[in-house]
Amino acid sequence: MLNLIKLPRVFTINQVPKVFHEDGIMSGYRHPCSSAKDCVLSLFQLTNETLNIWTHFLPTWFFLWKLLTVVLVQGYWQDPFTWPLLLFLLSCCVYPLASSCAHTFSTMSERARHICFFFDYAALSFYSLGSAITYSSYIFPDKWVNSTFHKYYVPIAVVNSIVSTALACYSRLGLPFFQYNCHSIKGSSGKVDEKLCRCLRIMAFVYPYLFDNIPLFYRIFVCTGKGCTVNEANTVHYQHTALAALTSFLFATHLPERLAPGSFDYIGHSHQLFHVFAIFGTYFQMTAIELDMAARRQWLHAHLPPITLSNTVGAAFLCVTSSLCVIYVFSIALFSTRGMKKNLFVS
Repeated sequence: MLNLIKLPRVFTINQVPKVFHEDGIMSGYRHPCSSAKDCVLSLFQLTNETLNIWTHFLPTWFFLWKLLTVVLVQGYWQDPFTWPLLLFLLSCCVYPLASSCAHTFSTMSERARHICFFFDYAALSFYSLGSAITYSSYIFPDKWVNSTFHKYYVPIAVVNSIVSTALACYSRLGLPFFQYNCHSIKGSSGKVDEKLCRCLRIMAFVYPYLFDNIPLFYRIFVCTGKGCTVNEANTVHYQHTALAALTSFLFATHLPERLAPGSFDYIGHSHQLFHVFAIFGTYFQMTAIELDMAARRQWLHAHLPPITLSNTVGAAFLCVTSSLCVIYVFSIALFSTRGMKKNLFVS
């Protein structure tokens, strides 16, 4: 069947504009002005984005199945105690789907690429908040429940998620503000200075992650004695924390392709590995959350502040609407920027 369909041509790094370049990836690039049809067809040919797409698209359906099982089969939606879990599972569906769509349609144009990843960043921020809400409800060590930090933990996480989206989007446009994209900034040496933009993007995701995990890190690495909440979930928390560290390392270093440019263009480059380990980390995180829910349910019912729509759905709604506003502002700026240079495609 696919033999009857003309698949889009792929190109080398020297044939596409710099904004589409990836460190250490020398070939397998799609046309930078692809149609939506070409983007979809490229799912069925081997490019440097194919596995990026499928490694997040397929897990989306697993997490959706898990969410529907919890909602429809187990009927958890009727119990307020499970609302944070449902919100977390929803975020687990959203972020890989947004990522796969961003990678699929990011070659329609330079501006489309930026906007696609704006939504990708917003979805990651939503996932970060979903994690924080479940941590507030199930993960906090006993001795921190109802503390001042616990009281302000979710509101701060909401702010962090919005700031994360804004900072990540800002890192794509670069400095000076709304004037040039990162690939147009000239450093004192005259070379393109992308390091600042990359550092901003890494910081946009690392900071919310570190804040969200303060109670977990304290619980499994620091806390000793009474009130430290030691149970079978702790082992799984160690596993997903290790996977999170590995994904951060891959995202920041662009290994292994940086060591051997051109050797991992299609299979095995850092972004593919980043996707795979991120999904496994999310799975272990979900498992640990469910174990904590089951083991601590009675104690949490007795000591945890009431779980309400305002501190679950309300917080998520504020995060989503604010992130959409951020995307709107940066998208308008993107289209109104006079400094954006038009990149010519080299055939």
